[in-house]
Amino acid sequence: MRTTIRRAAAIAITLSAPAIAYAQSPKAATYITDEEIKKVNTLPGVDRQIRVVDVGSENVAVGIVHRGPTAPAGGGGRRGAAPAAAPVTPPEPCAEQASTPPADVAATGITHDSQTEGYIIVSGTGTLVTGGHIVNGRKSAPTSEVTKVLNGPSCNGLIAGADVVKRVVKTGDVIIIPAGVPHGWTDIADHVDYLSIRPSARVLEAGYVNPAIKK
Repeated sequence: MRTTIRRAAAIAITLSAPAIAYAQSPKAATYITDEEIKKVNTLPGVDRQIRVVDVGSENVAVGIVHRGPTAPAGGGGRRGAAPAAAPVTPPEPCAEQASTPPADVAATGITHDSQTEGYIIVSGTGTLVTGGHIVNGRKSAPTSEVTKVLNGPSCNGLIAGADVVKRVVKTGDVIIIPAGVPHGWTDIADHVDYLSIRPSARVLEAGYVNPAIKK
């Protein structure tokens, strides 16, 4: 896990370098310990943000994601997640809308309007689906956790298209997913856990610290 933290630091610097080069130099480093990552990863749910840090002209967030076994149709498994409450108003449609799902649906997935992600696989394995386009998408609500804490405005739906890429990933692999690129998971037999490094032009508010590690 300590090697993983060094990888996380390296990928965060790489993804943020162009913006940092022209911004005022940060005055202090931010350390996220192995113990903190493991503690947050025991919390219920799938995606848990750890910290959001101001690094000059942009913010960098670090989250830890746990996905359990996928359903046969490609839906992601959840550990300890409560059933979703019915929304007060229907989600706003986004991306392509179709009365009949396309025949080449590869998985369910999501795109983030302005949030790039770097994945560092820390345990487990599964098939990561990227590319293509979203069909029958629904926007994340402005006040939802996805929008406010995790990834900023997003569009969740079916991933389809001739340019979809499916890659089996395993512990130690690193994947960079630019903003706007659909991504989802399938063929997770047991689990896959990964750190998500999220640089952005202040999509998320700096200063967030997961309550489980707040001192």
